[in-house]
Amino acid sequence: MASKPAFAPGAQIEHSKYGLGSVISCTEEHIVIKFDDHGEKKFVLAIALSALKKSDRQPPVEKRRAARKKAVPVSAH
Repeated sequence: MASKPAFAPGAQIEHSKYGLGSVISCTEEHIVIKFDDHGEKKFVLAIALSALKKSDRQPPVEKRRAARKKAVPVSAH
């Protein structure tokens, strides 16, 4: 019988070492979190659970990478 994962995808959490982040996925064995300052990390849930706590913050707005402008060839006169 499968139990409910500890954290739902999109949940906002705080890790004692890595700070604030958003849960990407969570199973009975692993949790994947995208941290604001440290990127995406995967943990063994049983080990990481003691370092995690739920956060009341709003999810951060995803930053879009600025599109580079195409170089315009310079015409010779």
